Amino acid sequence: MIACLLAAPASGSGKTTMTCALLALLAKRGLSPCAFKCGPDYIDPMFHRSVLGVPSHNLDLFLSDEATVRALYTRYAAGHGAAVAEGAMGFYDGVGGSTPEAGAWHLAHTLDLPVLLVVRPGGSCLTLAALIRGLQTFRTPSHIAGVLLNECGPSMAATLAPVIRRETGLPVLGWLPPMEQARFPSRHLGLYTAAEIQDLNGRIGALAAQLDKTLDWPAFLAACQRPDPPAVSAPPRPESPVRLAVARDEAFCFCYEETLDELRNAGADLAFFSPLRDKDLPAGAAGLYLPGGYPELHAAALALNTPMRRAVARAVERGMPTVAECGGFLYLGKSLEDGDGQHWPMAGALPGAGYKKGRLARFGYARLTAGTSGLLLDAGQSAPIHEFHHWDSTACGTDFTARKPVSGRSWECGFSRPGLYAAFGHLYMAGTPGMAARFVNAARQWAGKL
Repeated sequence: MIACLLAAPASGSGKTTMTCALLALLAKRGLSPCAFKCGPDYIDPMFHRSVLGVPSHNLDLFLSDEATVRALYTRYAAGHGAAVAEGAMGFYDGVGGSTPEAGAWHLAHTLDLPVLLVVRPGGSCLTLAALIRGLQTFRTPSHIAGVLLNECGPSMAATLAPVIRRETGLPVLGWLPPMEQARFPSRHLGLYTAAEIQDLNGRIGALAAQLDKTLDWPAFLAACQRPDPPAVSAPPRPESPVRLAVARDEAFCFCYEETLDELRNAGADLAFFSPLRDKDLPAGAAGLYLPGGYPELHAAALALNTPMRRAVARAVERGMPTVAECGGFLYLGKSLEDGDGQHWPMAGALPGAGYKKGRLARFGYARLTAGTSGLLLDAGQSAPIHEFHHWDSTACGTDFTARKPVSGRSWECGFSRPGLYAAFGHLYMAGTPGMAARFVNAARQWAGKL
């Protein structure tokens, strides 16, 4: 199969643009590609999915160990003719930015993937070759197998290709010129979601058509050919599933596909619903999952859906096993400030009021340790998390201690009860053995008491 990881010297180099163009081109050529994202990003996989029509999967070496990442890659790549992974930040930027752990290079090294380096030449030529050469030699092996030039015109590409080959030994496999279609708007959590960008399919189609003209297909195949991953049998699922209500709409769109699969494998029947539009939880639900997203952008609509707010509050008060992460955590609070400074009532199942912080709060990876036993963790147990939010709460909870892996900075956070996990920390249940089963089993037990 064709397999590669697209990385870059720094964020903003055009990895997502090039990844989407390449995925669309591979699909056009009938190779049935699949996509992956290095790290905890939720938004880039939405772009991958918009190209392919099937989920993209996260591979995160902080939230999972290496064996789990290899297993996930094998499971989701099996049966496809191509697998394209998109890196995060700069090529060697991992945990805390000061270690390669969990960065793009670490993922390429763990999976033995050839790396295609996406670079914007800007005003450099020989200096660009020096930068690439430095990336080649910083770690051994670097796994860098070729270069893709972004926002580079044909004359510049013709000039750069022999210079890069002479100085680094790497081929320039293709290039994209400056294109209006490649400019995706951003906001406080990164790019706008794929669903919010007008004519996204048309934009990506134009990018793919352009890349089709410039990609050196024989050289690309030579650089990226890899053995097919072995077929993996799906794990057996319990015969009597229990229904979990999972929020999914514009306000709650940050959810790992691997977590959903772990819940299904543990025996969950996932019933998706919209806190924006639906008036009640799905019938028969015995558990509730409120993932993150952009509730602050939809605070008015969430507040005006009074029946749903009451249904969610009633479920939590009755002890229905509930997991609420980041945006879901804010939704459970008393109120939420929108981007214009207006405060709107939320579910009121928790005491805090969500407010605009104006900057990233407690950004990045951390290790969460439970101080009290609850739905997902017993006292003393820990799990990796990721935080990424510009809103905060007046009552973040005190049932867990979160600790940064590099700086060691720590803080109390979250609510832990027999039927509740609620905190800003995003969990990755595929990387924490037994967590999904614990949630599903609690829902099954709760349903049995009704």
